[in-house]
Amino acid sequence: MDDMETFDEDKDRQFVNALARGLELLRCFRPGEVFLSNAELARRCSLAKPTVTRLTYTLTRLGYLHYSEAQGKYQLGPGVLALGYRMLSTLDLRAMARPLMAELAEYAQASVSLGARDRLKMVYLETCRSSANVTLRLDVGSRIPLATTAMGKALLCALPQPERDYLMDHMRRKDKELWPKVKAGIEQGFRDYQDRGFTISAGEWQNDVHAVGVPVLDVNGEQLMAFNCGGPAFLLPRERLEEDLGPRLARLARTIDSNLGRI
Repeated sequence: MDDMETFDEDKDRQFVNALARGLELLRCFRPGEVFLSNAELARRCSLAKPTVTRLTYTLTRLGYLHYSEAQGKYQLGPGVLALGYRMLSTLDLRAMARPLMAELAEYAQASVSLGARDRLKMVYLETCRSSANVTLRLDVGSRIPLATTAMGKALLCALPQPERDYLMDHMRRKDKELWPKVKAGIEQGFRDYQDRGFTISAGEWQNDVHAVGVPVLDVNGEQLMAFNCGGPAFLLPRERLEEDLGPRLARLARTIDSNLGRI
């Protein structure tokens, strides 16, 4: 299973264990992976193979999986894509932000993206790339870490303290050995956001990637999201992040808030 895989289903009478297992099974497919067998799914979900066989049969009947006779394995079905696009179609913020994102991406010769949290990851909901030959190749649906990216740290900065503490505790338990370094980076993100209005990730996620991030609420003011502006480190030195792109990304978020009548 993915991050934060433990559930308190034994303590929660409303929790439907079979439904949770089916949804977790769909999460087993990783970017770039097309086919998985029942045995592979069973290993990833830590479930008995007969249980997985029943789940894959049901999900196939419902259109969320497709069975390939040639491969003898399963792939994600059209039902998953349909759900994803229905979710995206409800996000009016994407349409409002896209022109501003495209303008900043072209100016920066980098990528500008909008994402939301999924467990201990951020998922791209919209992305705009510049015309530059060298840029980040992350598309809608891409997942990046919450703890070490500018987008993830920006979202953490805007969360209520109890939710932030809950997530940070899960991060600590997920990788205790790396946690001191990760925690220091998050705390620096808090200071950057307080002092500058944006967060910075300079080689924390990937050595050759630099980015800035800012949080933003959806059009209804209910769901917290975040923007980033990032690209290859040699094109986006830290000085440019601090003095140019960070302030521009923060202004982009303020423009959206102003258009929505929040400021």
